[in-house]
Amino acid sequence: MLDLSPIRAELAAQYDLSPSLAAAEATRHIHARMARVMPFPDWAVYAPYVIAIERLKRERNAVVLAHNYMTPEIYHGIADVVGDSLQLAIRATEVEAEVIVQCGVHFMAETSKILNPAKTVLMPDLEAGCSLAESITPAGIAEMRARFPGAPVVSYVNTTAAVKAASDICCTSSNALQIVEAMDSDTVIMTPDQYLAKNVAAQSTKRVVWWEGSCIVHERYTPEDLRDYRRHEPGVAIIAHPECPPEVVAEADYTGSTSGIIDWVTRHRPAKAMLVTECSMAANIADALPEVDFVRPCNACPYMKKITLEKVLWSLHSMTGQVEVDPAVAVPARRAVQRMIDLSRQLAGG
Repeated sequence: MLDLSPIRAELAAQYDLSPSLAAAEATRHIHARMARVMPFPDWAVYAPYVIAIERLKRERNAVVLAHNYMTPEIYHGIADVVGDSLQLAIRATEVEAEVIVQCGVHFMAETSKILNPAKTVLMPDLEAGCSLAESITPAGIAEMRARFPGAPVVSYVNTTAAVKAASDICCTSSNALQIVEAMDSDTVIMTPDQYLAKNVAAQSTKRVVWWEGSCIVHERYTPEDLRDYRRHEPGVAIIAHPECPPEVVAEADYTGSTSGIIDWVTRHRPAKAMLVTECSMAANIADALPEVDFVRPCNACPYMKKITLEKVLWSLHSMTGQVEVDPAVAVPARRAVQRMIDLSRQLAGG
């Protein structure tokens, strides 16, 4: 665990990080992206950190990649690239900066390093893990291969580099069905998210078998939750992530990845919307959709929330939290991730 006391002392000695209305006014154009969810006085707390981080990004030739589950002050305040796991993986192959700061969880930073072995990849908190990624190991992959000989292994990107290396191809929630359908086999193994696999199986022409992992955010939603919200919020559009259990997905009006959810809400602009996923999703798109009233159940990811502006600033200041992947693991892992990216582009006609 990071000891924040000496970190704060060092940062305070180097940067003026006191709450500042002057700094907030100087960055009001940034605050405008999140004004609906963050009062301006609160922005005065974050603005000095944003100013310091932006300066260091220029000095270090760094770029910030942020997942959709980051808090608004990160998502709108300092991110150069935002998106779901697939979008971040693709953009990680395109950035020219020498340093990548990964605002997400550890497997995402590993993916960026796998795809950019010559770049420096910083993780602001190396303990920002993932319950889903930790549910599967290479031994689990071997167990599934033994149970289903000859079946290809499609592993969610929410896995460690070692698991990716043991897999045939990766997938994300946005392309899982397409990847599974493209496999040259009647039976396909999916790891580690059982609910994503079950939701894919319900639509696939393949026999899909799965590892019994799950996400601590999405598995907590229940059909009763959704029915209760419909009773209390008549006319609400419910949009669920496919990491939710199938009985939850069955209650939703639409199911999609984080990018799919954003696209659906942007396209349909319902009067009321409930996003059945991580808390920050609704906050991050609220200002772009002022006509939508977001009804917000709040299952927060404790791992995503380990990433803060303070820790981002420290990682860039000290250049600590560097993520490394053993080349013996990185090569086969890169093959699995790159195969996903290439196939996704091919299926999209790009």
